[in-house]
Amino acid sequence: MRVERILSADDPRVHDYRAVREPELVRRRGLFIAEGRLIVGRLLARPDAAIRSILVSDAGLAALRDQAADGLASRPDLPLYLAAPEIIDGIGGFHFHRGCLAMAERPAAQDASAIVAAAAPGHPLVIVEALAQADNVGSILRNAQAFGAAGVLLDPATVDPLYRKALRTSMGAALVVPWARLEPWPDALARIRDAGVVLAALTPHAGAQPLDPFVAAHTRRAVALLVGAEGDGLGEAALGAADVHVRILMAPGADSINVATATGIALHALAAT
Repeated sequence: MRVERILSADDPRVHDYRAVREPELVRRRGLFIAEGRLIVGRLLARPDAAIRSILVSDAGLAALRDQAADGLASRPDLPLYLAAPEIIDGIGGFHFHRGCLAMAERPAAQDASAIVAAAAPGHPLVIVEALAQADNVGSILRNAQAFGAAGVLLDPATVDPLYRKALRTSMGAALVVPWARLEPWPDALARIRDAGVVLAALTPHAGAQPLDPFVAAHTRRAVALLVGAEGDGLGEAALGAADVHVRILMAPGADSINVATATGIALHALAAT
């Protein structure tokens, strides 16, 4: 490691970290920011990760040396900027309680068609429409990893999975699970069906088929779960493109559940077939 002490939030060596609250600016530069010791440790564990630098407190560095010693050792020229917690907070503009950030180059965009081709019985796809909450996007990716999904496809309006909060909530799954943008939206949904994948729209509507019989009837088919934003739900065009509408049965008086929770339930049911 090339450890360099940072004594001022105005130090030009950490200029890029001052954009931490402007995710679009970071993305336009072809970068993303990993936050937290666990996420940075998982980034270091990926030999293909193009990490530009790490900004860390003394306590954060000690934790990384315990958790990601091999990743650090494999990058002897990686700039590691060491700063007091209050300096790190001053650079980013708010409190980073874990005292650990990494700046990395965005990986090349993945091919949506290749992800669709990987769908198989027991390994469904997740297709996300208009999801603006980073926590939900991160949780869906974490669920996708946990239950062996083939990948996640996102419409153009859904938040970036490599946005700092989404990546943190995914517990690093956004670095592992295949994901891509599906465009043009919603016309590209027809390509999913043409590939022989059953397009199942998750919806709380009473007329939708219950999840359990749907799963039982599709044990030999590749399935794509189509999920939408909380509140508005899936748009009419997306619902119309689906082969089937599917709902999760709930106790009387409950009309819906969190979209990431619903996705996890459905993925578990499909993975268990």
